[in-house]
Amino acid sequence: MSNDHPEKIRYTYTMSPDARLHTAHGVWGGINHQGELELNFYHESNALPENTECLVAPDGSVGPEMLSQADMEVQRLTRHIHSRILLNYDTARVLLEWLEERIAYLEMEEGEGQGFFGGNRSSGLEQ
Repeated sequence: MSNDHPEKIRYTYTMSPDARLHTAHGVWGGINHQGELELNFYHESNALPENTECLVAPDGSVGPEMLSQADMEVQRLTRHIHSRILLNYDTARVLLEWLEERIAYLEMEEGEGQGFFGGNRSSGLEQ
């Protein structure tokens, strides 16, 4: 009995010149109305203040920049969403298995929860 499929498949990878590496500090998303997982990856940075002020001395010299009282009272962060991904169920399962394999390897190599650089990190996963 002959097979109607090849015995082997070789994948070749090419990189788009537009491809960019992005840091992901977290992900926001959930299941959309089509039953797909929607992931919005972001990185965080300190938010820039809306404005700052400097006092000018009588001799005309300018003092250091100061934040407004409101900006000093609250730590402000900006979450920059840089990638939006939709995964169907089957692809999400494959991704989950892939991640579990890599995480198991990291835990085996460096001890559970420590990673290559040590220390526990928060998940950054939100819904």
